[in-house]
Amino acid sequence: MNSGLRRDYLSAMGLGTWSLRSRPTMPVAVPAIVPVPVSVHPERDSDCDWAQLRQRVAACTRCGLAASRTQTVFGVGSQNAQWLVVGEAPGADEDREGEPFVGRAGQLLNSMLRAIGLAREDVYIANVLKCRPPNNRNPLDGETVECLPYLERQIALLKPKIMLCVGRVAANNLLRMDVPLSRLRQEVHTFGASRVPLVVTYHPAYLLRTPSEKRKAWEDLKFARSVLARG
Repeated sequence: MNSGLRRDYLSAMGLGTWSLRSRPTMPVAVPAIVPVPVSVHPERDSDCDWAQLRQRVAACTRCGLAASRTQTVFGVGSQNAQWLVVGEAPGADEDREGEPFVGRAGQLLNSMLRAIGLAREDVYIANVLKCRPPNNRNPLDGETVECLPYLERQIALLKPKIMLCVGRVAANNLLRMDVPLSRLRQEVHTFGASRVPLVVTYHPAYLLRTPSEKRKAWEDLKFARSVLARG
């Protein structure tokens, strides 16, 4: 990427041109792994193609969120994408429009993707939950158990080369941990039986509230791009 284009992308994220300072190596504590509920019916969506899976999600009543949603939020993007971006759950804008990551958080996500040379249309974007939890609360364990098979089938169909997980809640649900996001960053995790490389970064909504962390998010994006380049 040429320097001028790089400056434009950093500007889109609200960052100026900067360079990393060397930091002393610090010992990193190994996070304690706390099991979270695992999908109890992983096989029940394993025969679906994209169209069938979308229909199942649209008609889903597996948990109580079906009663309060406006509509389900299946996912959006290229079904041939190498990148899969995963958040925790739809918010109010997503519930209204039926598409993940819209509104201000979606605009920032688009800028983050452009910063590493990707358009929104180049990736696939989904959430752990397909319905909005009331008042944007965190997903309950039972809701994750019922909804995760849908995401697992999306991953099986997509076969992404890398997953970018945004936010602590989504990361802890996918990695079956309960640890701070700071301990998950700058590490290559894996997801599922196919062991898809997974990199964790901040949720765009958090970055809107805490813009000082955008520099760390930029580090994470470059790290994820390097993981993909290494194959």
